[in-house]
Amino acid sequence: MAGEEGRTLRTRVYVDGYNFYYGCLKGSAHKWLNLHYLFGALILPSIRHDGPDGLPVRHELLPLALKYFTATIVERAAKADDSVSSQDTYHTALKNHCAGGVEIVKGYYAVTAVRAPKVDDENPEKWPRDCERVSIWKLEEKQSDVQLALQAYHDALTGEVDQVVIVSNDTDLAPALRMIRENTSVVIGLVIPTCDHKRNPNADLTKYSHWTRSHITEMELAAAQLPRAVPKKRGVSLKPVSWYARPDLLRPALELATRVRRSSGEAFKWLSAPNEYFDGEIPLTMLETDTGAARVMAYMERWIAEHPTTPQAEQ
Repeated sequence: MAGEEGRTLRTRVYVDGYNFYYGCLKGSAHKWLNLHYLFGALILPSIRHDGPDGLPVRHELLPLALKYFTATIVERAAKADDSVSSQDTYHTALKNHCAGGVEIVKGYYAVTAVRAPKVDDENPEKWPRDCERVSIWKLEEKQSDVQLALQAYHDALTGEVDQVVIVSNDTDLAPALRMIRENTSVVIGLVIPTCDHKRNPNADLTKYSHWTRSHITEMELAAAQLPRAVPKKRGVSLKPVSWYARPDLLRPALELATRVRRSSGEAFKWLSAPNEYFDGEIPLTMLETDTGAARVMAYMERWIAEHPTTPQAEQ
């Protein structure tokens, strides 16, 4: 019968945070990501998988729906001054917004000085053993992939799940998938964390998976963002300014808007609302381009000049 469905699979998602970041989020404006919504509302509903009876299964997330494997950034190796605080703010926001639906499982970063062969610029094909050895800093994330593999296998082996969804393209996870396949009847789903299709699904992982999704779209990431302000036990967790599309354009605009609206919260409300002056466009969206930012800044500067003592502008 049309629309008939097979059994329901109790599902949990296991996200390799390092793999996910470098495949989907690095350099993007989508880091403030609601992982629970992304997989529960957007990705899993798009998956068609037929059970042994030939009927499409239903994917039902467990109460603890997602395990996110990551590590705290090492400050001395961080690329930005706010990297550590921004990551901590995000983890707090994710846990509070998802209210028990997401568990963050942390490994750690190791920073060690080692000697390694240097690629010969004049002869890139020269074997490493024949190249000059130089001292470098080696940054490695430790334990995350091991913990992901063990927890997925544990959940499958103990009957806690009917389906594990692995979000990674790391070949090191292949033995765990093989063991789940050989020792349980649990369905294995694989989601490759990439947006541009440049990372082909790893053959060792797809071999043991019952289904594979080869990418995540930019539209899905954009649609699965947390609210800018997420309540926590005391106060709120705010999306870092550096995580917006063009923080270099947002910062001066936010400073000007705050002068009028008297708080950054009120300034963001104004920046986030459609504006008649810009033909219904949203100033915050306009601040993602140089041309749009110039229009927003020019308007605010002119308004401030015309209303030097008047707070709380209507426009």
